[in-house]
Amino acid sequence: MSEGTALPYPVKELLTAARLEVAAELRSDGREGTKVSLSAGRRTARADGRHEYVFDCRKWSDALDGKPALIRPSRSTGPWSPAEVARMPEGKVRVVTEADLGAAPAHAQVREDDAAAWRVLAERLESVGQPNHPVRPAGAGWTVGQGSPRLGSSGSATAQWVAGWHSLKLNPRQRQAVEQALASDVLFLWGPPGTGKTDVVGHIVEGCYRQGHSVLFLAPTKVAVDQALERICELLSAEHGFDEGLVQRAGEITVASLRDKYGDKVDPERIATALGARIEGSLAQLATALRETHAGIALHDQVDGLRADLARARHSRSSASQGLAAHVDAQNAALAMIRAEEDLIRKIGTPGGIFAGRKQAKLDEAQGRLRQARVAAQQAVGARAAAELQVRLADKEIEVIEQDLAAQRPRLTALPARSALVSQAEHLRQQIGELEEQRRKIVDTVRSKCRVLGATVTKAVQARKLLDRIDVVVVDEAGMVDLPSAWYVAGLAGKRLVVAGDFRQLPAVTKGDGDRKATPEERAHARQWTARDVFHTAGLVSQGGSVVPDARLVALDTQYRMRGAICDLVNTVAYPDAPLKTGRDDDSRIPFNGLVDAPLILIDTSAQRIPGRDHQTNTVHEAAVHELVRGLQYEGVLPARKWQDVPAGERATDRLAVIAPYRKQVQALNSSLAYRFGEQYEGLVDTVHRFQGSQRPIVILDTTAGAGRQPGFFYEGTGLSSRTCRLLNVALSRAQDHLVVIADVEHLREHLPVTSEARRMLDHLEAHAQCISVDQLIPVREAAQLAVLTEEELARPAFFPADEVPRAVSWDIDRATRSIEVYCPFLDPRPVQTWSTRLAKRVADGVKVTVRTRPPEEQTTDTAVERVRGLVEQLRGAGCQVEFRERMHEKVLILDATVLWHGSLNLLANSGPTDLMMRLTDPSACERVGRVIERARKERAAWNARSSRQSGAPATASGGRRLYLNVPYAEKEEAKRLLGARWDAQRRQWYVDADRVSREQAARWLPPQS
Repeated sequence: MSEGTALPYPVKELLTAARLEVAAELRSDGREGTKVSLSAGRRTARADGRHEYVFDCRKWSDALDGKPALIRPSRSTGPWSPAEVARMPEGKVRVVTEADLGAAPAHAQVREDDAAAWRVLAERLESVGQPNHPVRPAGAGWTVGQGSPRLGSSGSATAQWVAGWHSLKLNPRQRQAVEQALASDVLFLWGPPGTGKTDVVGHIVEGCYRQGHSVLFLAPTKVAVDQALERICELLSAEHGFDEGLVQRAGEITVASLRDKYGDKVDPERIATALGARIEGSLAQLATALRETHAGIALHDQVDGLRADLARARHSRSSASQGLAAHVDAQNAALAMIRAEEDLIRKIGTPGGIFAGRKQAKLDEAQGRLRQARVAAQQAVGARAAAELQVRLADKEIEVIEQDLAAQRPRLTALPARSALVSQAEHLRQQIGELEEQRRKIVDTVRSKCRVLGATVTKAVQARKLLDRIDVVVVDEAGMVDLPSAWYVAGLAGKRLVVAGDFRQLPAVTKGDGDRKATPEERAHARQWTARDVFHTAGLVSQGGSVVPDARLVALDTQYRMRGAICDLVNTVAYPDAPLKTGRDDDSRIPFNGLVDAPLILIDTSAQRIPGRDHQTNTVHEAAVHELVRGLQYEGVLPARKWQDVPAGERATDRLAVIAPYRKQVQALNSSLAYRFGEQYEGLVDTVHRFQGSQRPIVILDTTAGAGRQPGFFYEGTGLSSRTCRLLNVALSRAQDHLVVIADVEHLREHLPVTSEARRMLDHLEAHAQCISVDQLIPVREAAQLAVLTEEELARPAFFPADEVPRAVSWDIDRATRSIEVYCPFLDPRPVQTWSTRLAKRVADGVKVTVRTRPPEEQTTDTAVERVRGLVEQLRGAGCQVEFRERMHEKVLILDATVLWHGSLNLLANSGPTDLMMRLTDPSACERVGRVIERARKERAAWNARSSRQSGAPATASGGRRLYLNVPYAEKEEAKRLLGARWDAQRRQWYVDADRVSREQAARWLPPQS
């Protein structure tokens, strides 16, 4: 806009929100995305504030090809910088960035720039209000409660615009939504899971089209666009012009069924290809004719060249012949002179007498001339030979050229003159240019034929022009669209706006509201102007999350996906104020089986909890999922590994979905399920976000929480508008017939507020679900059973009571063939003596034994240090390799990189196993444990318990001493991670335990010494 011109409300607020998202992305750790490590960098150029580098790259990710990127030094916690990144040969990567990484940066990381779309959105918002801008602020304002849009109902007239309206199987609320949409300026459609929202939206689009409107259909994801567009195609496929692009898809088609059924009808490129088939054929013919004309011209040029070569060759021969004659004459003259001089020499004879001197002089002159003549004769012979060779070569060249000419003359006689061919070629090129121009105009022609266009919201924001005219904008899954984008695309509507979605399902993915490095004011702004969806900003939802009665809103109230018991649970969690009715029968669509035979099943893992590193993984839950899959295979519900050609609808991913809240647990489950059950089980597990819009007969919800101290961020929210409620709603409502929830009930009850939606879920499940303990699923074994189990049974996860663990572990150790890895933080004399003897025998058998423990220097007394050093030497004396890990607490045993013992297994300490242990057979789990521990080692700061006791810090509440720190707000997370820093609310200062952290380790944040 021109300087001084005010932006229409609320563009300024939305623009600030978009910029906060860019800043938050640059400050984030990028944990969700793919990162690539670079090394050995060197700056190759620097100009205009931009720096060019070349790095080594050991492993590149194709996901970054052609994508905007971010870069920062490895191990840095500072902001990322935008960069242009391109692969080069021999494992090199070229980087151009405004960030000065130094002349020779040793290590850096790059990742995809997820802020790129926000930058484009900010640019678009900045230009709102300029002449001919596509956004109409008045229509966009409907998303934030502005204006007084016209509301109405088409009533009986709907039958004019919706085919078979009276016979459609629509319930009253669905009919109300269609009728109101076709007679109003704006409609907000609330469609909870399974309520037929997609079908209703399809009929709204159908009606808008038949009213003569052009429709832009938008959704936040490609899959959501494709799924709705497929339904729209079904409704409009009989319309005139459908085959020529009446309905089109802007962007890549990702849903196979849409691509297979209607790809050639909705893909603009394929439509253009079909419409341009005649032009393409003509272009091909003209191209062939032009090639033939060029070949004729080339033949003319070739013959002309041969004629010129023949003339040159003949001239060369003539010159060579003349030279030969001259050399013959020279030779003859030299020979004649030789004979003459020889005669003269004979006449002179031998000089004598009174005239001897005179005769001698004449004799000398004659002999000199003789010598010259002989030299001239020799030279003439050589020149004559050379000239004869030139003549022969010229004759050969002439012969070859004459043969070539004789071969080309018949072809040449069939051709027009060269000048005629040149004119013909120019005419052909002109025709091709005209046809190519027509082909280019086909793209515009195809766009002009489009009346319904499907695209993602991001595509609509970034594209300069999608349709020649946009009358109606339909935004589906609007609860997942951030407010700035929703406001922008709503403003593209010239006449009507339809907003459909569920504000209690997945929210938009934003970072500004949770950016810990932003100010409180910035986070509050992001919460209001980015994270909220249009249902809230339009005033349709109260601050507490309840629905506000409003004429603009139609709520669908009958779901057809879930059995009644599952629907009741979803109502309890997400729709207590507007419960859904069930419009389907209560039969299950999977074969009857004894494992999953109830709509709701709760598997409680409380009694078998095994602590882990954090809340994002849970080995017991992973094992429970394995046993559920194995049991469903046994019951014939899921295909076994050896099944071939499984028909559609009976594949594992057709019947079952496993949902977990955290990506780490998803990755663990995917790798271990694929290893144990085969490749057909890949993709069975994913996060809640990935399953939005999907449904399965059986859904397993792995709550994961229980291994860590807290349940994690997935469970932190409360209230109907909270992220927790929305995530749980999506996860639970994916189930059609059977929902299995795996939960550490005691752990969740201990940490969840009474008012939490997750707590309400547990209460409902315990009251209404079939409740079983995990040990009814995972066997509890005795050590003696191991020797008699089949290989299949040995591969199953199993619990072992603490008193059975030593004998069971001994059985596994005795049968290891390659490696034994012991992770034990502490060492005590008696168990070291006992196990080192057994381990020494395995070392003698060629088995590699590695013990990983804490370094002796972490002991609190000098005596303890020497004791642990002696135990380390004892283990080394038995042939074990001993490696140290600072402050480790993991207690696991890995055998042959395949068998994992997990739990409180202090194998080399007096405490030993103190509770139930779990045995897993899974190479991926073994590898994952080692990788996690190694990463933790790199991230921790080493410490010395004995030296830290001398710091003289004040005592903590528990009797230890505190070392107070000056930690800036932006660095508090780093201080917590590296040193375990905690907050003293009274002193309003961060501190660490001085018995565990030395002043040297905390030097970065220590106050200046007086």
